[in-house]
Amino acid sequence: QLQASGRGLVQAGGSLRLSCAASGRTFSTYSVGWFRQASGKEREFVAALGWSSGSAYYADSVKGRFTASRDNAKNTVYLQMNSLKPEDTAVYYCAAQQYGDTLYGQKYYGYWGQGTLVTVSS
Repeated sequence: QLQASGRGLVQAGGSLRLSCAASGRTFSTYSVGWFRQASGKEREFVAALGWSSGSAYYADSVKGRFTASRDNAKNTVYLQMNSLKPEDTAVYYCAAQQYGDTLYGQKYYGYWGQGTLVTVSS
């Protein structure tokens, strides 16, 4: 089970950190992705952390502003979001796939959190 937290309302240019905690499994063997869905749009890839290399991958729209990280001891991953823009407003989801190496596609993730709303005002 994945539990996302950190929802909030922030002004443009502000920062917010999302967390995603896993229960009942060891995160170190899971690749974790962050996705988001804005109102009226399809869910899209935001960022991911590979389980083996720990490398981070980002969508072009958030590169340089968002940072994904993980704390395996706490079975938690984070998404630090800086320089937020109104177009970042969306419901953000964390997802996980064990031993997964295909990080950009939603269909490869077998576990999903409930989603947390991020609203960026202009």
